[in-house]
Order: sequence, then structure tokens, then C-alpha cells
Amino acid sequence: MSDFDYEKLIISIPDYPEPGVIFKDVTPLFDDPQAFQTLVDEIADHFMGRGITKVVGSEARGFLVGAPVAYKLGVGFVPARKPGKLPRETYSQSYSLEYGTDSLEIHKDALTPDDVVLVCDDLVATGGTAVATAKLAEQGGAKVAGFAFMMELCFLKPREELAKDYPDTEVFTLIKVK
Repeated sequence: MSDFDYEKLIISIPDYPEPGVIFKDVTPLFDDPQAFQTLVDEIADHFMGRGITKVVGSEARGFLVGAPVAYKLGVGFVPARKPGKLPRETYSQSYSLEYGTDSLEIHKDALTPDDVVLVCDDLVATGGTAVATAKLAEQGGAKVAGFAFMMELCFLKPREELAKDYPDTEVFTLIKVK
């Protein structure tokens, strides 16, 4: 990993989206060309040569990280969208998040049993979105080879949640918030 100081570009917003939550605004990372290129390169380089055939990213910021990682790996990108956003037949997966529940969908023809998937998102908090995304990939027949995140909120213990269903699957994170 590089010694790039990503954290200098993260802005903490207290009491957003609700009181007691400190929101980590990562949009300045995407605005900084060196930071954005470095984070994409680091994630892609870490998983290069591991047989990844598709990157699956969750709506919406997972698209911002996952799509360029897929491009760098030379593989396809599969968007995991909010319900009702995809025009063809879909698989659906519900999950819990910090402030409620939600669900994601992928097209039924997006993945095959030949696919090896990297689940990629900007942030992992409780792990619910990542697990739901991985389960969607499995519904499509794919094998989940790893999880990649720009930021991990360690104090919420997302690795414990990921390990329940994916105990032997690598979790790679660039920024760890204790």
C-alpha cells in the first residue's frame, strides 16, 4: 500500500443524517485526482491476478469506486441497484443498515457460475450492504473472491458481520476509522 494520506481529505459531519451520527464525507477524495487515482490503483493492484471476472458495486458510491476498479482490472462491472431501477428480471436481497432496512437488485443475466466476483464499495459500516451484495452475486451463480472498501468503520465491527457468511473471504480496506 502507498503512504497516501487519504484521511486528510475526509470531512466529518456531526449529526448527519441523524443526531449522534458522524458522517464521513468522502467526496473530496473523488474530487482530488491524485487521491482518486491512487485509491483505485491500490484496490485494483491488490486484487490483480486473482481471477476476478466481475466487480459488483452497490448503489450509489460503490459505483464510483467499483467501476474504475473493474476498468483497471480489465473486467466487467455489475451495478447492484435500489429496487425498481433495473429494467429486466432481477435477483433481490434485503439487508439491515445503520438506520433501517433496504434491498438491492442485480439483473439475473449479469453473472454466471464462471464468474469470480470482487464486491467493491466506498465504505463498510455494519457490513449489511456488503453481505447483501455478495449474496446477490451468489444468486447469480458467481463465487465471491473478496471485498474491497475505501473506508472501514472499525468501531461498528463490520468484519464480524462479513465473517458470519464469508469467513474465508478476504476483506481489503484502505482507510480504517477506529
